[in-house]
Amino acid sequence: MTRRELDAAGITAPGLRADYTRCRELNARHGRTYFLATRLLPLERRSAVHALYGFARWADDIVDDLDRNRSPHERDLSLKRLEGDLAHALRTGGGDEPVVRAVADTAGRYGIEVTLFEDFLASMRSDLTVTDYPTYADLRAYMHGSAAVIGLQMLPVLGTVGPREEAAPHAAALGVAFQLTNFLRDVGEDLDRGRVYLPADLLAAHGVDRPLLEWSRRTGRQDARVRAAFVAAEALTRDVYRQAEPGIAMLDPRVRPCIRAAFTLYGGILDAIARQEYTVLHRRAVVSRPRRAVTAAAGIVRVAGARRRARWARAATGAVGLERKEPGHG
Repeated sequence: MTRRELDAAGITAPGLRADYTRCRELNARHGRTYFLATRLLPLERRSAVHALYGFARWADDIVDDLDRNRSPHERDLSLKRLEGDLAHALRTGGGDEPVVRAVADTAGRYGIEVTLFEDFLASMRSDLTVTDYPTYADLRAYMHGSAAVIGLQMLPVLGTVGPREEAAPHAAALGVAFQLTNFLRDVGEDLDRGRVYLPADLLAAHGVDRPLLEWSRRTGRQDARVRAAFVAAEALTRDVYRQAEPGIAMLDPRVRPCIRAAFTLYGGILDAIARQEYTVLHRRAVVSRPRRAVTAAAGIVRVAGARRRARWARAATGAVGLERKEPGHG
C-alpha cells in the first residue's frame, strides 16, 4: 500500500519516498485512531497526511522524552535544531531528518503556510517550562499552536468545496477537540510528567487542584470532586466538537469519510471515558476494536458512495459536453 500511495502522490525520488515511508511508520505505530481514519483518504493524499503527523510526532517526542534521559535544556537544544532543520528544508528542500524532508516537501506541494509550523514549534517549546494553565483562555492560546494549526495544515491537503477561509475555523476547532480529548484521556500520564493541561479554573470550580489529582493518582482512590471536574471537561470538549462538525460538509466529498471517521473515533474516546466512570487517573480509556472496525466499515461504505457520485458527475459532464459539441460537428 505504501508504494501505491507514493505513486499516486507523484513522489518519485527514492530518498524522498523513504522519508515519507518513515512518516507512515510513525503514524501506524503511534496514531492508531488517526492512522485508521487516514486509510479512508484518496490514495494521493495519504502521504502528505503521514508527513504532517510524522513531523508533529517527532517534535512531541523531543519535548516529552518519556525515558527522561535528557534535561529540559538538552530538549530545548534538540527542538531548536529541529526548528533550524525545518527552516533550511523549507528554503532548500534539504534537511537532516526524514520527517523534516517529507513535511517540507508536503508544505511546498500544498502551499501550507510557514507560520503554522512556527506556531506549532512555539507551543512545543512552551511544554518545556509551562506545567499548568490558570484559565481556559490560557489553554486555548497554547492549543492554537499545538492543535488548531494541525487542522489548518491539513486543510489544503484535504481540499474544500468552497472558500478555504470559511472552513478554516471549523478545521481549527476539530484539532482543538481532538487535543482536549487527549488531555482528558491522558490526564494521569501527563500528571506523571509534571503537567496538568485541564485548566485550573475548571478544576477549581469543582474543588479540585493539583495536590488532589496527585493524591488520587498515587492512591488509586476516587473522589467525587475529581469526577465532577472530569464531567465538566467532557462537556467542554463535546461543545468544541459541535463547533467543528459543520466543517466536514465543507470538505472535498472524497475526504469527508476520513474526517467523519476520525470525528467518530475520537468522540468514542469520550464515550469510553464516561463508561469507565471518569477513572482516567487510574486507567486509560480506549475505543474497542469492534467499534473501530464498525466505524472503519462505515467509512469504507461512504468512500465507495463518494467515488460513485464522482464517476456519475464526470459521466454527466461528459455527456453534456458531447451534446453541446454535436450541433457544430466539431
